Amino acid sequence: MSEPKRISPPLSEGDVEGLRAGDRVLITGVLYTARDAAHKRLIDLLDRGEELPFDLKGQIIYYVGPTPPRPGEIIGSAGPTTSGRMDAYTPRLLELGLKATIGKGQRSDEVVEAMKRYKAVYLAAVGGAAALIKKCIKKAEVIAYEDLGPEAIRRLEVEEFPAIVVNDIYGGDLFKSGVEEYRRG
Repeated sequence: MSEPKRISPPLSEGDVEGLRAGDRVLITGVLYTARDAAHKRLIDLLDRGEELPFDLKGQIIYYVGPTPPRPGEIIGSAGPTTSGRMDAYTPRLLELGLKATIGKGQRSDEVVEAMKRYKAVYLAAVGGAAALIKKCIKKAEVIAYEDLGPEAIRRLEVEEFPAIVVNDIYGGDLFKSGVEEYRRG
C-alpha cells in the first residue's frame, strides 16, 4: 500500500489533479463544517446575491455535526454525515470554487459530473472512527449559524486528518471500482 498523500487547503487545481480514487490522504490545515441546514442557508444567501460566511475557493467542507465537547476538549464526537443529504446543494458550491467535500456514502450522478466539470474531489472519512478523527482536530470555532447547534458552520484546524479519495476529476469512483474488484476476487 502506498504512502498517503499530504494535502493542505486551500487546494489548487494541481492538488486536485494529482488525486485519484483510492488514494489515501492526510489533510493538515483548515476545514469547514456544514450539514444540510447550513447548506440550505448558504444557497439562500447566494440566491439573494449576498456574501457567504467564508470564501469557498480551494476549500474543503466536512459534512459533520459534532457533539458538544466535554470540559477541556476542543470538540465532541466528529464522525462524518451521509453526503447524499448535501447533493442538492453541492454542484453550485463546486461551481464557486469548493475543491473537496468529506463525508460518507455515495454521491449522486449530478454531483459526480459537477466534480469532473469543476475539478473537485469527494473524500470519505471513516464512519465509526469519530474518536480517532477528533484527535486530529486541533481547534474548532463556530463562524456562522450558531443557532443551528451541532450543524453550525465551524472552522476546524486539523492535523493529519485521514480520508480516502472516493471520486476524482477523471471519473474514478472507489465505490464502483471496489464492487468490481470484489466480483473479480
